[in-house]
Amino acid sequence: MPDLLFDFQAKKTEWAIRKGRGANVADCGLGKTPMSLVWSSNVARKTGKPVLYMNPCAVGPQIVREAEKFGVEARLSRDGSSHGHIVVTNYEKLHLFNPGDFGGVVCGESSSLKSFDGARRGEITQFMRKTEYRLLETATAAPNDYTELGTSSEALGYLGHMDMLNRFFKNDLNNS
Repeated sequence: MPDLLFDFQAKKTEWAIRKGRGANVADCGLGKTPMSLVWSSNVARKTGKPVLYMNPCAVGPQIVREAEKFGVEARLSRDGSSHGHIVVTNYEKLHLFNPGDFGGVVCGESSSLKSFDGARRGEITQFMRKTEYRLLETATAAPNDYTELGTSSEALGYLGHMDMLNRFFKNDLNNS
């Protein structure tokens, strides 16, 4: 664990590394990016493959700048190339990448999964399913949004969206 993380960040990151698949839920300004970069570096070293760090369109260059600031190797790719320790791209370019080239995936701003249409969300989930290590990061954990909880569960490879809803939530209006 590098010195760049505060104690609470190191604890959250250690948990995510041990777990292999998890969510980095932290409010704005609490350091999700450095935590995800450290997680990604650990996964890349363990697997010998780069980690794909997906984000909305405008966020990629910011992630690369943050990585440079913290001394972590990250490279922006918009053409599907997977060279480097951490490969940063936007969701719209995902179709250019091969999941077999990556040891792990970070889904930045993962709350956006719920707002993608079924095809895009399916593409992201299917891509993530093919990697062993997966990390979602979000500042909005959606305590009251069952759709987001379900799409997050599915992307992490735990329960499918509808399976999660059926297991944990009941519609009391349908009781006869």
